[in-house]
Amino acid sequence: MKTRPSGPNVEMIEPRIATNPWIVLLVMTLGFFMILLDTTIVNIAIPSIEKGLSTSFDQILWILNAYILVYAVLLISAGRMGDIFGPRRLFMIGLIVFTASSAACGLAQSPAELILFRVLQGVGGATLTPQTLSMITSVFPPERRGAAFGIWGAVAGVAAVVGPTLGGFLVTSASWRWIFIVNVPVGIIAVVAAFLLMPEIKSDRSHDLDLPGVFLASSSLFLGVFALIEGQRFSWGPIVNWASFAVGDMRWAPVSVYSLLLYSVIVMVAFVVRERRAAEPVLPLSLFGDRNYSIANGASGVVSYGILAIFLPLTIFLQIVLGFTAVHAGLTFVPMSLASGITAFFAGRLTDKINGKFILMFGTSLFAFGIGVTIWTLSLSSTTWTLVVPMTVAGIGMGCTFAPMVALAMRDVKPNMAGSASGFLNTIRQVGQAMGGAIGGAILGNAFSTDLLSQAKSAAPTLPASARPAFLRAFRKLASSPPNFGVNQAPAGISATGVHVFKEAFLLAMRPTMISAVVLLLVAAILASFMRAGRTAAQSARPETAVEAAG
Repeated sequence: MKTRPSGPNVEMIEPRIATNPWIVLLVMTLGFFMILLDTTIVNIAIPSIEKGLSTSFDQILWILNAYILVYAVLLISAGRMGDIFGPRRLFMIGLIVFTASSAACGLAQSPAELILFRVLQGVGGATLTPQTLSMITSVFPPERRGAAFGIWGAVAGVAAVVGPTLGGFLVTSASWRWIFIVNVPVGIIAVVAAFLLMPEIKSDRSHDLDLPGVFLASSSLFLGVFALIEGQRFSWGPIVNWASFAVGDMRWAPVSVYSLLLYSVIVMVAFVVRERRAAEPVLPLSLFGDRNYSIANGASGVVSYGILAIFLPLTIFLQIVLGFTAVHAGLTFVPMSLASGITAFFAGRLTDKINGKFILMFGTSLFAFGIGVTIWTLSLSSTTWTLVVPMTVAGIGMGCTFAPMVALAMRDVKPNMAGSASGFLNTIRQVGQAMGGAIGGAILGNAFSTDLLSQAKSAAPTLPASARPAFLRAFRKLASSPPNFGVNQAPAGISATGVHVFKEAFLLAMRPTMISAVVLLLVAAILASFMRAGRTAAQSARPETAVEAAG
């Protein structure tokens, strides 16, 4: 096989079948799309899985979260392993593990088996994901990376929206097992295509994997992401009640949600100290000397929070409050998906011509505006059609967000550090989503309890005097119970007034959750304004490339 330089200390081994870089990108995004789809597609199938496998609530939670937890924890280490052993090799290993474990999930006969295979799916997904950005950095010249990152960003954005739609269709027309089995033929095609069409990127010097760094990074991420995922389940208090105590409104124990978050920070500080001294760090801290990379990571985290804090309450509202089917709710997001996917490609190409920070500022601002209009539009009489325009505007903004954000983060990264850089960027995205689910869910739950009592008290005078005490007792009990938005929680036997109270309370409660996302999207726009002006990718393509300048 032929080899050619691909940057300092890096060479590219030509694939078995030479092809256009865009075909290579198609192969990578095919695998990447499957991985991201599995973070959302399972949610819609939970009732069917619960019935089919006779699962408990705790088991259901772990079927959902085992994948997300393992996926987030391993991204940084997998990215560095791609730098050492080659991104193509790690991409194929991850794809094979993910495809095989997807087949096993589809054949699982017990909750324990399904949880185990979901863990393996997370391992495969984490192994694959960082290699995609690493490969784009190596196979595309600087003047064409913006468009390539645009397509990658479009896939990342669209997958979050398509998951519920595709999941609802598969569950309705076949069974929950098909949300996993559908990955198998796609995975096999992607593995064969990667074997034949993807080049390998190799360093011309040997590297060692910093095992202490891997342990510290993985431990910190496990503690932090686990605490965020399980926060609501344990009411943001002790996980083990031994030696529990309270500090104001915060309930602590040696093993509690807050203590795990504190331990995560302490271990992360130890990780940073270790990386400063390591000869071959898992995460080269020199990456953060690039202002654009650092700011893009911050923007990625807050945008990812925003997406979860938007879609979590909105998906529940469409199904539980408005009564849409899973497929109908998913189709409501189609205009947003199409707008985001189409816009992302053009935004990526434009990033190659002008400074991408202005596109990122425009995109996050327009995304926030579209969601703001959506919040203002929502009512108990909303239909799919009333949401088309604001959701399309939000989709255009989202499409102008991911492409320049990723391009600005990765453009000046040396190829031999691209895996580490990609791994950290994707980790921040996952942590942001975990925070969106945890904090956004907490805001939603607390606001719902408050608004439920307020609406019930306002509605009680419209009922006969004899019915008011039972009406208020039912809603006090509901307001004091942990929220379970997977089902309509309106108390059984309550009148149409009670159902209206439930729906109106949820509509009011979802607004502060979504507003928190709008605020953070505007924060991302402000962060983008501090990015380095720098040269465009086309200018960077001159003999003294950005990669060489960074070296």
